[in-house]
Amino acid sequence: MISLAWIAAGFVLGSFPFSLWIGKILLHKDIRKYGDGSPGATNVARAGSKALYVIAALLDAFKGTLPVWLSQMLSGMAGWELAVVAMAPVVGHAFSPFLNFKGGMGMAPTFGVWLGLTGWPGPAMLALCIGFMFIIQKNWVWASVAGLIIFLIVLMVWPDPFITRYRLPLLSAGIVHASILAIRRYSYFKSWPQPQPWIGRLVRKS
Repeated sequence: MISLAWIAAGFVLGSFPFSLWIGKILLHKDIRKYGDGSPGATNVARAGSKALYVIAALLDAFKGTLPVWLSQMLSGMAGWELAVVAMAPVVGHAFSPFLNFKGGMGMAPTFGVWLGLTGWPGPAMLALCIGFMFIIQKNWVWASVAGLIIFLIVLMVWPDPFITRYRLPLLSAGIVHASILAIRRYSYFKSWPQPQPWIGRLVRKS
Protein backbone atom coordinates (compact mmCIF):
# COMPACT_ATOMS: atom_id res chain seq x y z
CA MET A 1 0.00 0.00 0.00
CA ILE A 2 2.84 2.38 0.79
CA SER A 3 4.43 1.83 -2.62
CA LEU A 4 1.09 2.42 -4.36
CA ALA A 5 0.73 5.69 -2.46
CA TRP A 6 4.16 6.86 -3.65
CA ILE A 7 3.40 5.81 -7.22
CA ALA A 8 0.12 7.74 -7.12
CA ALA A 9 1.84 10.75 -5.56
CA GLY A 10 4.52 10.67 -8.25
CA PHE A 11 1.95 10.48 -11.03
CA VAL A 12 -0.19 13.31 -9.63
CA LEU A 13 2.78 15.59 -8.97
CA GLY A 14 4.21 14.80 -12.39
CA SER A 15 0.89 15.66 -14.01
CA PHE A 16 0.91 19.25 -12.67
CA PRO A 17 1.47 21.41 -15.81
CA PHE A 18 3.62 24.01 -14.07
CA SER A 19 4.91 25.51 -17.32
CA LEU A 20 1.39 25.99 -18.67
CA TRP A 21 0.23 27.56 -15.41
CA ILE A 22 3.22 29.91 -15.32
CA GLY A 23 2.45 30.99 -18.87
CA LYS A 24 -1.20 31.68 -18.10
CA ILE A 25 -0.71 33.35 -14.72
CA LEU A 26 2.46 35.36 -15.26
CA LEU A 27 2.64 35.83 -19.03
CA HIS A 28 -1.13 35.78 -19.69
CA LYS A 29 -0.42 33.50 -22.65
CA ASP A 30 -1.16 29.92 -23.62
CA ILE A 31 2.34 28.56 -24.24
CA ARG A 32 0.86 25.77 -26.38
CA LYS A 33 0.43 28.37 -29.12
CA TYR A 34 4.20 28.68 -29.42
CA GLY A 35 6.99 26.44 -30.71
CA ASP A 36 6.03 22.79 -30.94
CA GLY A 37 2.66 23.36 -29.27
CA SER A 38 3.53 21.43 -26.13
CA PRO A 39 2.97 22.54 -22.51
CA GLY A 40 6.70 22.19 -21.82
CA ALA A 41 9.07 24.71 -20.28
CA THR A 42 10.81 25.52 -23.59
CA ASN A 43 7.66 27.19 -24.84
CA VAL A 44 7.67 29.52 -21.82
CA ALA A 45 10.86 30.98 -23.27
CA ARG A 46 9.30 31.13 -26.74
CA ALA A 47 6.30 32.89 -25.25
CA GLY A 48 8.55 35.69 -24.04
CA SER A 49 10.43 35.05 -20.81
CA LYS A 50 13.74 33.24 -20.39
CA ALA A 51 13.70 33.91 -16.65
CA LEU A 52 10.32 32.21 -16.25
CA TYR A 53 11.58 29.40 -18.48
CA VAL A 54 14.26 28.65 -15.91
CA ILE A 55 11.67 28.59 -13.12
CA ALA A 56 9.32 26.39 -15.16
CA ALA A 57 12.10 23.98 -16.10
CA LEU A 58 13.20 23.65 -12.47
CA LEU A 59 9.62 23.02 -11.32
CA ASP A 60 9.14 20.39 -14.03
CA ALA A 61 12.41 18.75 -13.03
CA PHE A 62 11.84 18.77 -9.29
CA LYS A 63 8.39 17.25 -9.62
CA GLY A 64 10.35 14.21 -10.76
CA THR A 65 12.97 14.50 -8.03
CA LEU A 66 10.67 14.98 -5.05
CA PRO A 67 8.62 11.75 -5.01
CA VAL A 68 11.66 9.62 -5.90
CA TRP A 69 13.83 11.14 -3.18
CA LEU A 70 11.11 11.21 -0.52
CA SER A 71 10.04 7.62 -1.20
CA GLN A 72 13.61 6.52 -0.48
CA MET A 73 14.13 8.75 2.54
CA LEU A 74 10.76 8.22 4.24
CA SER A 75 9.72 4.74 3.17
CA GLY A 76 12.95 3.03 2.15
CA MET A 77 11.79 2.38 -1.41
CA ALA A 78 14.31 0.43 -3.48
CA GLY A 79 14.51 -2.02 -6.35
CA TRP A 80 11.45 -2.54 -8.50
CA GLU A 81 9.20 -0.49 -6.21
CA LEU A 82 11.48 2.51 -6.58
CA ALA A 83 11.71 1.94 -10.34
CA VAL A 84 7.93 2.22 -10.69
CA VAL A 85 7.90 5.34 -8.51
CA ALA A 86 10.59 6.73 -10.86
CA MET A 87 8.39 6.05 -13.89
CA ALA A 88 5.29 7.72 -12.43
CA PRO A 89 6.23 11.46 -12.65
CA VAL A 90 7.30 11.15 -16.28
CA VAL A 91 4.11 9.26 -17.17
CA GLY A 92 2.07 11.90 -15.35
CA HIS A 93 3.84 14.72 -17.19
CA ALA A 94 3.34 13.11 -20.60
CA PHE A 95 -0.28 12.02 -20.00
CA SER A 96 -1.60 14.63 -17.60
CA PRO A 97 -5.25 14.33 -16.50
CA PHE A 98 -5.18 18.14 -16.19
CA LEU A 99 -4.64 18.30 -19.98
CA ASN A 100 -7.01 15.55 -21.14
CA PHE A 101 -4.18 13.03 -20.83
CA LYS A 102 -1.89 14.97 -23.12
CA GLY A 103 1.39 16.58 -22.13
CA GLY A 104 5.02 17.20 -22.93
CA MET A 105 7.96 14.95 -23.78
CA GLY A 106 8.92 14.50 -20.16
CA MET A 107 12.55 15.56 -20.56
CA ALA A 108 12.67 17.86 -17.53
CA PRO A 109 11.04 15.39 -15.11
CA THR A 110 13.31 12.66 -16.50
CA PHE A 111 16.32 14.72 -15.46
CA GLY A 112 14.64 15.28 -12.11
CA VAL A 113 13.96 11.59 -11.56
CA TRP A 114 17.59 10.68 -12.19
CA LEU A 115 18.66 13.42 -9.81
CA GLY A 116 16.53 11.71 -7.17
CA LEU A 117 17.95 8.30 -8.03
CA THR A 118 21.66 9.01 -8.41
CA GLY A 119 22.31 12.56 -7.25
CA TRP A 120 24.01 14.96 -9.66
CA PRO A 121 26.07 12.33 -11.62
CA GLY A 122 22.98 10.89 -13.32
CA PRO A 123 21.61 14.14 -14.80
CA ALA A 124 25.15 15.27 -15.66
CA MET A 125 25.85 12.08 -17.61
CA LEU A 126 22.43 12.26 -19.29
CA ALA A 127 23.12 15.86 -20.36
CA LEU A 128 26.50 14.84 -21.77
CA CYS A 129 24.94 11.98 -23.76
CA ILE A 130 22.20 14.20 -25.21
CA GLY A 131 24.67 17.00 -25.89
CA PHE A 132 26.96 14.59 -27.73
CA MET A 133 24.10 13.46 -29.97
CA PHE A 134 23.06 17.06 -30.66
CA ILE A 135 26.62 17.88 -31.74
CA ILE A 136 26.30 15.13 -34.34
CA GLN A 137 22.78 15.84 -35.67
CA LYS A 138 20.23 18.67 -35.62
CA ASN A 139 16.92 17.03 -34.65
CA TRP A 140 16.60 17.66 -30.90
CA VAL A 141 14.04 14.87 -30.42
CA TRP A 142 16.34 12.34 -32.05
CA ALA A 143 19.17 13.71 -29.91
CA SER A 144 17.11 13.38 -26.73
CA VAL A 145 15.98 9.81 -27.33
CA ALA A 146 19.32 8.62 -28.69
CA GLY A 147 21.14 10.38 -25.85
CA LEU A 148 18.92 8.66 -23.29
CA ILE A 149 19.61 5.30 -24.93
CA ILE A 150 23.36 5.95 -24.73
CA PHE A 151 22.87 6.92 -21.09
CA LEU A 152 21.22 3.55 -20.46
CA ILE A 153 24.16 1.78 -22.10
CA VAL A 154 26.49 3.70 -19.77
CA LEU A 155 24.23 2.70 -16.88
CA MET A 156 24.83 -0.97 -17.69
CA VAL A 157 28.51 -0.61 -16.78
CA TRP A 158 28.29 2.18 -14.17
CA PRO A 159 30.29 0.98 -11.11
CA ASP A 160 28.28 2.94 -8.52
CA PRO A 161 27.22 0.51 -5.70
CA PHE A 162 23.57 1.66 -5.72
CA ILE A 163 23.29 1.27 -9.49
CA THR A 164 25.11 -2.07 -9.42
CA ARG A 165 22.68 -3.41 -6.83
CA TYR A 166 19.53 -2.24 -8.65
CA ARG A 167 20.76 -2.11 -12.24
CA LEU A 168 17.87 -3.99 -13.89
CA PRO A 169 15.06 -2.00 -12.19
CA LEU A 170 16.84 1.27 -12.99
CA LEU A 171 17.38 0.24 -16.61
CA SER A 172 13.67 -0.60 -16.84
CA ALA A 173 12.75 2.86 -15.56
CA GLY A 174 15.08 4.42 -18.12
CA ILE A 175 13.57 2.37 -20.95
CA VAL A 176 10.11 3.64 -19.96
CA HIS A 177 11.45 7.22 -19.94
CA ALA A 178 12.93 6.82 -23.43
CA SER A 179 9.72 5.19 -24.71
CA ILE A 180 7.60 8.06 -23.42
CA LEU A 181 9.86 10.62 -25.08
CA ALA A 182 9.52 8.74 -28.36
CA ILE A 183 5.74 8.27 -28.07
CA ARG A 184 5.00 11.90 -27.24
CA ARG A 185 7.04 13.13 -30.23
CA TYR A 186 6.64 10.24 -32.66
CA SER A 187 6.02 12.63 -35.58
CA TYR A 188 9.65 13.73 -35.43
CA PHE A 189 10.73 10.21 -36.33
CA LYS A 190 9.01 10.35 -39.72
CA SER A 191 12.22 11.92 -41.04
CA TRP A 192 15.75 10.64 -40.63
CA PRO A 193 18.22 12.45 -38.38
CA GLN A 194 19.94 15.34 -40.12
CA PRO A 195 23.71 15.63 -39.54
CA GLN A 196 25.08 18.92 -38.32
CA PRO A 197 26.68 21.05 -41.10
CA TRP A 198 30.21 20.47 -39.78
CA ILE A 199 29.90 16.75 -40.54
CA GLY A 200 29.05 17.50 -44.19
CA ARG A 201 32.00 19.86 -44.48
CA LEU A 202 34.29 17.27 -42.91
CA VAL A 203 33.10 14.59 -45.36
CA ARG A 204 33.61 16.90 -48.36
CA LYS A 205 37.14 17.76 -47.24
CA SER A 206 38.04 14.11 -46.76
